Amino acid sequence: MNNMIVYGKRIVMHLLERHPERIEEIYLAKEIDPKIFTFMAKNNRRILRTDTKKAQAMARGGNHQGFLAKILPPSPISVSEIKKYHKILVLCDITDVGNIGAIVRTAYCLGVDGVVLGLRESFSFEGVVRSSAGAMLDMPFCICKNILDLINELKNEGIQCYGADVGGQDIVGIEPKEKWALFLGSEGVGLHKKILSKLDKIVSIKMKRDFNSLNVSVAAGILINRMG
Repeated sequence: MNNMIVYGKRIVMHLLERHPERIEEIYLAKEIDPKIFTFMAKNNRRILRTDTKKAQAMARGGNHQGFLAKILPPSPISVSEIKKYHKILVLCDITDVGNIGAIVRTAYCLGVDGVVLGLRESFSFEGVVRSSAGAMLDMPFCICKNILDLINELKNEGIQCYGADVGGQDIVGIEPKEKWALFLGSEGVGLHKKILSKLDKIVSIKMKRDFNSLNVSVAAGILINRMG
């Protein structure tokens, strides 16, 4: 995977504090606090000045706030490694990088051990790193195209597999086993019937009002929190 550009003050500072080894170059498109500059320059890190036009091109029109960095991208681990974890989140055909990033950020904060990205197509790692506020660099993840085989492998490891679906059992009151995997489907389509049929339990979030749709990243946070 090629090096990538991330931007925004928060994400660049997160990288400096948590993952300085990933940074190859820092680009500044404005004057910054001398203390921040000194922190950036530690270990002879390469810092380049750039103009607003070039910065906008590098950020593809995004709000870079004058802070950009070229970094080594996150590297996936194997399914075999993911299976060793106790709390796993499986994202099935969720392609919106904003949603993926928000889910990864929430999952990391709430104690999920690893994430499986069930994708049939490539996606923007830059977008996910940015929308996760850097959590994508901290969260172990793997990429798996065959979710049905994954379910079998997880069950063989004693991992109880849950699926989120509007017709499922209310998550309140369910006590998951020590080792669990939560499967989330894409917005609008949800989990495929073949996937649902292979899972151990189907769960849902019961609504207080007559409205049966939550953004998938919001639903993920609620379900993870209630599964403990």
